Amino acid sequence: MNTPGVSDNSKNFWGTMNIPRVVVTGMGTINPLGLSVDEFWQGLVAGKMAFGPITRFDTSNFRVKVSAEVKGFDPTKYMDLKVVDRTSRTIQFAIAAAKEAILSARLDMTQEDPERVGVVISTMTEQGYVVRGWDLYQKVGPRRADPLFITKSTPSGASMQVGMMLGAKGPNGAVNSLCASGTDAIGTAANFIRLGYADVMVAGASDASLEPVSIAGLDVLGAVTREPDPSKACRPFDLNRNGFVYGEGAGLIVLESYAHAKRRGAPILAELAGAGWSFDAHDATAPAPESEAYAMRTALQHAGAKIEDVDYINAHGTSTKLNDACETKAIKLVFGERAYKIPISSTKSMIGHIITAAGVTETIAALLIINKGIIHPTVNYETPDPDCDLDYVPNVARKAQVNVCLKNSFGLGGENCCLVLKRVSD
Repeated sequence: MNTPGVSDNSKNFWGTMNIPRVVVTGMGTINPLGLSVDEFWQGLVAGKMAFGPITRFDTSNFRVKVSAEVKGFDPTKYMDLKVVDRTSRTIQFAIAAAKEAILSARLDMTQEDPERVGVVISTMTEQGYVVRGWDLYQKVGPRRADPLFITKSTPSGASMQVGMMLGAKGPNGAVNSLCASGTDAIGTAANFIRLGYADVMVAGASDASLEPVSIAGLDVLGAVTREPDPSKACRPFDLNRNGFVYGEGAGLIVLESYAHAKRRGAPILAELAGAGWSFDAHDATAPAPESEAYAMRTALQHAGAKIEDVDYINAHGTSTKLNDACETKAIKLVFGERAYKIPISSTKSMIGHIITAAGVTETIAALLIINKGIIHPTVNYETPDPDCDLDYVPNVARKAQVNVCLKNSFGLGGENCCLVLKRVSD
């Protein structure tokens, strides 16, 4: 028996067209809370903050001192040394997360048509690698350039490497919508399946852009926190929030058509029932709640879900003054008075903002919430803000059955993508 609102074939936005349902069958992550989905979950339910002093570079001249770094990651545990030498940290995170996702999905490529398996992974170019390449050119000239500079620095580098690792010959590429990139990749990959281009897609994002240029620019913008105490650095929706903590990591999920997943006996974690996109067309840095609300409504419409169906919202929740207030307003625009009854939490309160990989890592958190029956908290919440007056599940995890989850992701510059996940109980 299916969850209410979930049918064998979508008959909502798609009308009477025989569009296949898309389900999630596997997930993998490398992030500041751990090097696996299990470690990630243990940290989330415990309300553990993965923040500490920046160690990736010298911060003597920086006002920003705190970040959310991935600790203990050894790429040689996931790939040959030859691959390590030919890839960036971003791509290495992606390969590691993809291997966990494929394993958890029990996907055997020897039993698949490789032309029906694809990959969409979003990334952010590591500026340090580009700078080092330019410095090398300046010092020794063009004949000593890294011959793999393009494949290492291209935004599609992670998709290429994961595709080669799997032998997946279906749709392969990258999308980038800054902070919405991870959810954007998931929604794009799902549409490849819905439109008949693939049976299986590996989708998500990876980001290791925690570097001096990134931090410096966002500091001048006023987006990242200058709080020197890691335990107080990130406080989404709290009155005293003062910017996000820059993080790094990766998240990958396996998407399949429902029929394909059932045929091979795959574990079904949830249905990716809907996705909605919008663009603010407003400002390079300031969000527009009306546009954010449109993305939410579109995702719900595609999913065939009503506002009263939504049991939980995984917020974008960056811990910036403007974003959190705008997201709160957008939720009220969509849900009206019901907004006050829906539990909402910010995964960023524990892992920081992983930029392009934020949305997918938080989607994995939402998938875990659906399957574990526990909503992780928004930690470090102390002082209510009159502009942020909803239920943010403050500080302590909460038991709850979540059948329908809305996942919000809003990119700097106004690129928005929201997802709807539904419990499947066939």
